[in-house]
Amino acid sequence: MHFLYKCFVSDINVYFCFGWGIRFKKQAFCLIAAMKKKVVLAYSGGLDTSVILSWLIGKGFDVVAFIADVGQNENFREAKQKASKIGASKVYVEDLKEEFVTDFVFPAIRANAVYEGRYLLGTSLARPLIAKKQIEIAKKENAEFVSHGATGKGNDQVRFELAYLTLNPKAKIISPWKDEEFLSKFKGRSDMISYAKKKNIPVKATQKAPYSTDANLMHISYEAGILEDPMQKPGSSMFEMTKSLKEAPDRETIIEIEFKNGNPVKVKNKNDGTEKTKPLEMFQYMNKIGGENGIGRIDIVENRFVGLKSRGVYETPAGTVLHVAHRDIEGLTMDREVMHLRDMLIPKFAQLVYNGFWYSPEMEFLKAAFDKSQQHVSGNVYLSLYKGNCTVIGRDSKESLYSQNLSSMDMPGGYNQKDALGFINLNSIRLKMNSLREMKNGN
Repeated sequence: MHFLYKCFVSDINVYFCFGWGIRFKKQAFCLIAAMKKKVVLAYSGGLDTSVILSWLIGKGFDVVAFIADVGQNENFREAKQKASKIGASKVYVEDLKEEFVTDFVFPAIRANAVYEGRYLLGTSLARPLIAKKQIEIAKKENAEFVSHGATGKGNDQVRFELAYLTLNPKAKIISPWKDEEFLSKFKGRSDMISYAKKKNIPVKATQKAPYSTDANLMHISYEAGILEDPMQKPGSSMFEMTKSLKEAPDRETIIEIEFKNGNPVKVKNKNDGTEKTKPLEMFQYMNKIGGENGIGRIDIVENRFVGLKSRGVYETPAGTVLHVAHRDIEGLTMDREVMHLRDMLIPKFAQLVYNGFWYSPEMEFLKAAFDKSQQHVSGNVYLSLYKGNCTVIGRDSKESLYSQNLSSMDMPGGYNQKDALGFINLNSIRLKMNSLREMKNGN
């Protein structure tokens, strides 16, 4: 005689038949597993996303963890094992470094993108790439949901979610830091640390952690904790990518960077002959030599998209070197009016990157315009790297618009100086007319 056991799972009745073997039991468990909603979580291995991973599992989700390698110095094998131990059904570790450099960093360099005149947008550039890969994995896994660990006070929540919804308008987003149930359980860092201990989740964070960091190939950012006081000087031990000016070598490093259509294609160390030509290798090498010479540190208060001001400390060695070199070669090769028009658009480009509109129509328009501006930006820039200074010491290009003969004070060079008389007279007409009117009105 066979016995039927009825199990209620949501609104579906599942029958286990004892005596007919375990085949039906396995099928039933497969059915139960299939009924779980699947979510792809952007997972870093840190405190927040480890707790979020556990919390999502506790809410009945089948969680796929996605770890993006964008050049941060992390033990990805350890992070993968940790995610699996917490309960992730699958863990993806994707190497995105090459794509990050060629498709995100280099376009920003071509655009001379600097937010509020100082920030080179390291974190801002990485987020749309991470979101892009996350959506691809969600599609591959047939996952209905995507999730991230960004807070409701910062920029990253906007960057992730705008990218998700642009790349997949039907995406469903779980943002725990904007979830009432999550917020009622976790008031802050101490609650998360206590939860991690209770759930036996290994975390390196402590309640006395002095600040938080975010790293990728482009930079390392430091914020929160003691840095929330804008008068608090960062400790010298905090920095990871750059040496202090005291520790930097007493000898300058001379390098040559070759550009083609606005992109760096070669870097050569003139001191020792080291040469790199592959995009990722070039960028990593410039991070190395730039960091050794103490280049790329800034300490700023910036305006977040959500309306808050934020104090951030950044290290961006390679990005700083490339920005200086690229801007210089443009001076030699770019038409004046094209440059001036393009320069008017740089703040908008940087703002779009910072605010998370990488995949927007207006960004596509700007990138096309900026790429057009770079068609003659080719040549070589020679720089001196020395104790925090990145100084251009020379440049040359076959695309140069500079004429030594025309510009020289020592030779005519085909330039008739008398022509300047008419030029000045014509440009002074409106100025003279305005002055005469002011005089007539007694001003």
